[in-house]
Formats: sequence, C-alpha cells, structure tokens
Amino acid sequence: MSKYIDLIGHQDVPHLQPPIVDEAERESILEGLLPHEREAREKGRPSLGSGAIYPVSESELFVRPFAIPDWWELGYALDPGWNYTASLLGARNPDTDQHYVIAEYYGQRNEPVIHAASIRAMLPWRNLEGCIDPAGDNVGSQKDGSKLKQEYEDLGLHLMNANNAVHSGLRHCLVLMQTGRLKVFTTCVQWQKEYRLYRRDEKGKIVKRFDHLMDCTRYLFNTPNAFQGKPIARSGRTSGGEW
Repeated sequence: MSKYIDLIGHQDVPHLQPPIVDEAERESILEGLLPHEREAREKGRPSLGSGAIYPVSESELFVRPFAIPDWWELGYALDPGWNYTASLLGARNPDTDQHYVIAEYYGQRNEPVIHAASIRAMLPWRNLEGCIDPAGDNVGSQKDGSKLKQEYEDLGLHLMNANNAVHSGLRHCLVLMQTGRLKVFTTCVQWQKEYRLYRRDEKGKIVKRFDHLMDCTRYLFNTPNAFQGKPIARSGRTSGGEW
C-alpha cells in the first residue's frame, strides 16, 4: 500500500481564513511560539518535537548552494557505524568566521571500503584531514574506535580524533546558528531530516536515534583545526577562483 503525505499550514485551513479570522487574529495565534513551532503551525512543516535541541527556524538556517571560493577553509567529519555511517563536509570563511554545511554522505550496512570510497569522492582534495568520532562504533565490527580509525586511514582518509564533548559542543553549534554564522545548503536533505527530529526526551536526554549527521555537525564545528585551507597559494582570492 502506498502512502501520501501532504503538509497543511494555516493558509490551507478554511476556518483560519477571512472573513472568519483576519490577518491580525491569525498573527495573534502565532505570537509567543518559538521559531520552529511557528513554522510547524503556519506552514505545516514537521515540528522538531518537545525539547528541540536546535530551536532555530529553517528559513534562517538553510540557504541555496553556491560556489565556494577557493581561499575558504574546508573540513569534514565522520561518524562510522554498521547500521549507518555518515560524513559531513563544511566550509568556513576565515575572514568572517562564517560556516556552512555544504555536502553530506549517508550510507547503510556496508563495509568501510565502500563508505571510504564515497567519502573520498565528496572531498575537494585528497589530503584534507577529517575528524572522526574517537569512540567509533563497534556494532557488528568488533573493533574499537582506534582500530576503526586506522582502517579508514588505510583506505585513504586522513583523520584526527574529534572533540566529542556533547553539551558544550551542542551549545556552540546553537550559538553559531542563532547568530547566523552557521548555514546549511538545501541540498543536504538527510541533514534536514535529522535536524527536524533532533530532540531531548521527557527526562532531558538526547534521543540517540537518527542523529549521525547531527553528531558530525558537532564534531566538525567543535574540533580545533578541523578546517584547513587549500594546500596551494591562495591565488584564488585575487583571481576569483572557486572550488
């Protein structure tokens, strides 16, 4: 049986339209809501749920892709596992400290050799060093984090251990989002799906499901030296070069 899902917002509900409800009354209904709650009610976009970890409006976070200048710094993060392996590529303007999530990889139930090949294809240059979850994920692999890191390095990736501080990392990412210094390309559709579900439960604990790219985000934007410049002279800065 096939399923169909449609998004219903205020503009689609007859009893919230004039002359029953005018614009001022409809606005009063939305007052006091958090940005993500407002988008859920007004536009029918899925709510982040109670305890949203990043209560930031999607309209303030997502941007259309653009060519990255070749003098910007790049970095990537890797969250390996058996059920899911995720990787995220980011860019940083070193002059303004503006950050972007520009590409993603999301793979299921494959060996590291398959994941590594796809991640290498995502990277702009071969020797770009990424940050990996220092604990790794031993589900189905019987390997600790250090051995899993070595396996990916043997497959051509250059990796450092990520900063895995959870609460301070989440706070830092939230500040970047709230101050407009972290944006996400709209082409990162898997990231968007995880973002909409990333939340805490009734006891305040992070719901550890479907959060691999969220973990990559925390690693990437909290690990020192995670972003690196292109390994040639920054001639693109004057010539207008792009990645």
